[in-house]
Amino acid sequence: MTEAKQDKLRWWVLITVIIGTFLSSMDQTVVNLALPKIIDEFNITVSAAGWIATAYIIANAIFVPIWGKLGDTIGRKKVYIIGFSVFVLGSILAGFAWDLKSMIVFRVIQAIAGSADYPTAMAIIAVTFKQGRERAQALGIWSSAFAAASVLGPLIGGPLIDSLGWRSVFFINLPIGIIGVLMALRFINESRSEEKPQHFDWWGAITLGVTLSSLVLVLEKGSSWGWLSISSIISYLVILIFGKIFIDVEHKAKEPIVDLSFFKIPAFVNIISNNFIIFMGMMGSVFLIPVFVQTFLGFSATESGYLFMPMALVMMITSPIGGMLTGRVKSKYVIFASTLISAFGLFLFSFLDPRSTVWGVIIPLSIMAFGMGLGMAQRTNLVTTIVKDSEIGIASSVLALARSISGAFGIALFGTILNNRIEHNVLQINNFSHLFSNSPIDLQQYISLIALKAQVTSYDFVFIVSSIVVALGSFTILALKEKDEKIDKKIQIAEA
Repeated sequence: MTEAKQDKLRWWVLITVIIGTFLSSMDQTVVNLALPKIIDEFNITVSAAGWIATAYIIANAIFVPIWGKLGDTIGRKKVYIIGFSVFVLGSILAGFAWDLKSMIVFRVIQAIAGSADYPTAMAIIAVTFKQGRERAQALGIWSSAFAAASVLGPLIGGPLIDSLGWRSVFFINLPIGIIGVLMALRFINESRSEEKPQHFDWWGAITLGVTLSSLVLVLEKGSSWGWLSISSIISYLVILIFGKIFIDVEHKAKEPIVDLSFFKIPAFVNIISNNFIIFMGMMGSVFLIPVFVQTFLGFSATESGYLFMPMALVMMITSPIGGMLTGRVKSKYVIFASTLISAFGLFLFSFLDPRSTVWGVIIPLSIMAFGMGLGMAQRTNLVTTIVKDSEIGIASSVLALARSISGAFGIALFGTILNNRIEHNVLQINNFSHLFSNSPIDLQQYISLIALKAQVTSYDFVFIVSSIVVALGSFTILALKEKDEKIDKKIQIAEA
């Protein structure tokens, strides 16, 4: 095969995995849009409907490392196609769901299959694009698929739901899925670890699954349960007990599902820590934006979704640019600068109030997205660079897992901070306020104004805290000193 044909084939591989990533990412967006219709048809409460999302998140988190390990051992193309195909099947089943229980079961099937996408797609790109700078550029373009899904999700899902009903958002996955599977069969070459596996770490998979499911469950439901409730305490105990068993099992396993030796690599630990802190701060505060604009600015759910479109567009543009900087600027400096930019975007949210316009939301979101996109490919590429090609799948699954857990942890943390701050502010404002009237109407307005000010100033506080967390998190990447120089040298050698 000529070099020109090989180059063309590489980019077709990238387009193929982008289709899979786009589909699985868009599915989560449009299903959230469809929830009100699902609630009405199944005649369920909003709280009950929350299990549709919670079950998906738990199943997805559990199986990401399992698929990553399987991809490295039995073949990434094989795992990618199996995952993609079952995801489409799960979509069709979800489209025929008749009640809440059936919907949860089918969404779990979707989540299990969809969790194969991230680690296998990232590994396929890494082994297809060998050169450091080209690999980073490809990973940057691939990362933009997540942003594209955020843009097109509301544009596609909204009209589908309004004209054809909520079931259409699941059925639309069938034609796109068939195209994606056919392209995968045609363009993706099989790749796997050169070390032939002898055993699959079932005990590691089971104990990790129990640990992660308990962790995600308490992060999702702890606020409503109460962080010191019996249910939460049981979850903490399960996490501690099975987490300890998992670590012991992995130390003894011949072929562990998560190679704990990764955490002996300073650069790997640094990147994972940096990702965890930053995504915790950003995801934990950004989830409050739709709540704020709908509560205080009077936006509908669809309108608030549209506010995120410029953010996604900015990420689509800056993600490939960040990849192109590989080899030209040290990765740690790009990540450091991009994280500070994101922190500044978060800080601008602290100026939001009930008089804010759409630009008061769009500009901070766009600045934050600029920083996120600029550093995304760099973080991902560093992980693929510091481990062997045979371990890229499982390494990328650890990265995906860290991001997912950090997001859930951030949402739980900042949601709790917000609630506690509101209670504190109500008491503080009330202590320094006086009402010189006995009118019931004036009293009602007085209470409403105190509640309003308490809530608005609490949001400001959360955004300031989150911006500080992200800004401090940016400095963690600067610890990449000697290791960073070796990584840069490895990239330069690959390009030579």
